[in-house]
Amino acid sequence: MEREDREEEVRPPDGTGSGAAPARRPWVVGVSGASGTPYAAAVLRGLLAAGESVDLVVSRAARLTLLDETGIAFRDAHWQDDLRAWLTRGADGKPGTFAVPEGIEADRVRHWAAGDLAAGPSSGSYPVKGMLIVPASTACVAGVSLGLSKDLLQRTASVTLKEGRPLVVAVRETPLSGQTLKSLVALDEAGAVVLPASPAFYAGATHIQDLVDFVAGRALDAVGVPHTLYRRWEGELGGSRGSA
Repeated sequence: MEREDREEEVRPPDGTGSGAAPARRPWVVGVSGASGTPYAAAVLRGLLAAGESVDLVVSRAARLTLLDETGIAFRDAHWQDDLRAWLTRGADGKPGTFAVPEGIEADRVRHWAAGDLAAGPSSGSYPVKGMLIVPASTACVAGVSLGLSKDLLQRTASVTLKEGRPLVVAVRETPLSGQTLKSLVALDEAGAVVLPASPAFYAGATHIQDLVDFVAGRALDAVGVPHTLYRRWEGELGGSRGSA
């Protein structure tokens, strides 16, 4: 009888027994210094709209790109305000295009400084679902393929691979050199999804935001997160013209 009593007190594997809240398991979004910060913003909005939690890592080079492309200075001490300004801006640079996503001021979004190598995502024991690097620069691609950990973004990517978790690398560069192609092949062989930031036009794009959302939607598709960012192909030629 004593054994049966003890077994009844054991919580289920997901840790949600006795009315406890489910454990937080975010997606890590890494933003490197490549041009394409609107892609990152669209992915972040998509994850939050799907009810997912996010751990955000913005590299030092990405902050320069973000400042250049949006005029927003991303600061560690004011990251919530800066993230809110970033995510409400459209791909054309217009402020106030989107509503402020829910979760920025709650525990659904956490920000980790790129230089903090003791941050949660730097360890394989830290519970995450996987990682998306959007956009991924060629320097980032090379560093991750070599297993370097020069900053938290690269370290987290290496941890993601070694733990067998999903890793999406949305490389944004053109043309691609032979060395970068070799690095991308190495990432593919290591289990990452190499996802070039290449918009398609069959979805009936009429605005730059549509092209950005297509790439973001494909990144979310790669990790199984539901969204409505683009019109899916349904086998009907000319369908995009009919929906425009």
